[in-house]
Amino acid sequence: MSETRSILRSLLDGTGASRVTLREDVPGDDFFPVTQEVLRPGVASLREERTVDLRTQPVVRELEQGRQVVQDDCRAAFADPAFQRMLETYGGLAAQIVTPVLVADELRAIVSVHQLGEPRMWSEQEIALATWAAAEVRQRL
Repeated sequence: MSETRSILRSLLDGTGASRVTLREDVPGDDFFPVTQEVLRPGVASLREERTVDLRTQPVVRELEQGRQVVQDDCRAAFADPAFQRMLETYGGLAAQIVTPVLVADELRAIVSVHQLGEPRMWSEQEIALATWAAAEVRQRL
């Protein structure tokens, strides 16, 4: 198992979430594709999902400002219709922690923790674990 995948696995295990993804800024690709992910059994992969334009998503705008996004209830987070469609496209995304990986103040990667089905309250330890994971990923870019 690669070091990065091991970091993502630790994040999944530490949060008990449904899915953890790593999206990276790939030259020539405007979509920040999922380059690695770890999933609970029965959870769909996002590796081939290309219908959601992340550049227009409100969460990505926050990440570009260097801010981590913690949503206990995604449905209530943004009324934006594109955001609401993304929640369904991503398998009923209900709660998430999304952490930017910045290099020289540029968004180079995104570490996302997804809870599908029902909203949940993220603990301070889970948020800190996501912050740690993003810092570890940054060292490997």
